[in-house]
Amino acid sequence: MLNIILRGSLLSLASALFGILLLLAFVLTNYMSWPIFGIYRYDVLLAYALIVQFFLIYFKLETLREVWVIAIFHIMAMAMELFLTHPKIGAWHYPEQAVFRIANVPLFAGFMYSAVGSFLARGLRLFNTSFTNLPSLVWVSLLVVLSYANFFTKFFVPDIRNILFIISVILFWKTKIFFQIYTETHLQLYNAKQYPLPFLPLLLCLAFLVWVAENIATFANIWRYPSQVDSWHMVGWGKLGSWYLLLILSLVLVLAVMGKREARGSWQLT
Repeated sequence: MLNIILRGSLLSLASALFGILLLLAFVLTNYMSWPIFGIYRYDVLLAYALIVQFFLIYFKLETLREVWVIAIFHIMAMAMELFLTHPKIGAWHYPEQAVFRIANVPLFAGFMYSAVGSFLARGLRLFNTSFTNLPSLVWVSLLVVLSYANFFTKFFVPDIRNILFIISVILFWKTKIFFQIYTETHLQLYNAKQYPLPFLPLLLCLAFLVWVAENIATFANIWRYPSQVDSWHMVGWGKLGSWYLLLILSLVLVLAVMGKREARGSWQLT
């Protein structure tokens, strides 16, 4: 059992490798005096993220299909960033300068969201994940479209996130996720037992982990919310809801690209 727990922990760390490396860079660069030789911190982080991405592909730690998922999510995230950082919206801001930026958004910012997509895609593959009672991707896609749109429209019309939470619970109430943890001995795999988990509690746990990462990033002055301008404080618990919906969005994208849903709601990697 201890071997299984250790192996599962290592696989979880491997799944989150891209995000962990980004967080380490955020913390380390926070204690340097920028710019250095005229180079801004955000531009260094952009180069760093690209180098990490290259080595993950080169050493086959990330598949091209996973990169495709990450690229799509990166583009969607940048669109949201451009809107939410606009001076008339001001949901948050990036306090430092950058050469490589679009409007108020440094180009490295999309990689922060890509890290979430990378975590989900790598996790599904490394744990050989499958689903049962997965809702129709048509209905889940509708939920995703409404969730993504709500990030924009909530500034002009009433926020419908509570309705979206209820819909998500109805859709995923019976959904279970199955994962496998392989251990190795003499190049032979054993223990292919499937471990089931209810999907919604797992999703909430993942949202909490992303929220923790967000606190680390804001503490490292990567971005700041308006209430954090004068002094840093913990990001409000309400952000858990945003990450919950964003995780559903990224999950649907990953499921659509990396596997196939059967008629009765089972999903398998392809």
